Amino acid sequence: MFQAKKQYSDDYSAQVLSALKNELKSEINDIDMEKATLNNQKGKQASISVEATQPQYKLEDVILSSATRTQLEEGMAKLRFHKIIYEEWNFASVDKQGKSVILNFYGDPGTGKTLTAEAFAGSLNLPIIKLGIAELESKFMGETSKNIQTVFQKATESGAILFFDEADTLLGKRLSSVTQGIDNEVNSMRSTLLIELEKFDGIAIFATNFAKNYDEAFRSRISHHIHFDLPDSENRKALWQRMLVEQIPLEGEREQIIANIAELTEGFSGREIRTCMRLVLPKALLEAEKAQVAPKVTLEQLQAVISQVKLAKQEVASNRNRRSRSETLEEVNTARTLLGISE
Repeated sequence: MFQAKKQYSDDYSAQVLSALKNELKSEINDIDMEKATLNNQKGKQASISVEATQPQYKLEDVILSSATRTQLEEGMAKLRFHKIIYEEWNFASVDKQGKSVILNFYGDPGTGKTLTAEAFAGSLNLPIIKLGIAELESKFMGETSKNIQTVFQKATESGAILFFDEADTLLGKRLSSVTQGIDNEVNSMRSTLLIELEKFDGIAIFATNFAKNYDEAFRSRISHHIHFDLPDSENRKALWQRMLVEQIPLEGEREQIIANIAELTEGFSGREIRTCMRLVLPKALLEAEKAQVAPKVTLEQLQAVISQVKLAKQEVASNRNRRSRSETLEEVNTARTLLGISE
């Protein structure tokens, strides 16, 4: 009887042990699969997809202020006269990074920085690689820096111009008080970018609406800082001439309409003028449909959409009326002092 009980106990223990082993094996397999999946995702993320494209525009296609165009021509002159400057005049003896041209396009939103970067490449008959922080950043530690190295390598191999949009995110001040892994990652990314710029022999263009956020180390490495002005009266007329294509029916004399709306849109960017056109065309068709007449764009309709865009400029996400961080901190510190609150 005791022998039978012992046999039963041994069998039961063996079954339990076997079940535990199987469960443990299953958990180990699950962990291995999760690791494999993570490594696979990491591998995919690390292999950033970079494509050089052929530009569709040249600088003569872009409406720019004379000051901006002059600065762009000076940037191109370094490339055109490189042999004279660096070989015949021997400037290479004191400028070891003379082969590269680093440009910074800065100014208000909608002033044509992205379009001009493509047109700059087009005028040089070079392909262009367009990038933003969304294409470069990675959720995996250290991979963003590798992505930056990859794009510079691709630009070197293809002879393409590198264009970084919203560059203040990339070229911002490095963090002095590092408290988290993400802070280390940001500093590593910016240090990598500095190193790659030092080694780069090609053309890189940065564009930003917030140039004051740049780290001094980046600012000093950029050869040409080119400001993009809001269009003046003549440029606004030229923009309206282009946007009001010949096929659009107008009610009234074309040149007079353009003169009027160019004056009304002082302070508008090229993008905002295009927005006006996107608003006025369906408006003209809708009003004509209701009145059962042939559609035409009128001065009154243009004035209405210009007023609409002006209101949006004042009330929606306006940077001009937004206080700076330093101003806000100063007000907070003043309030603390008045209330007798120590920091």
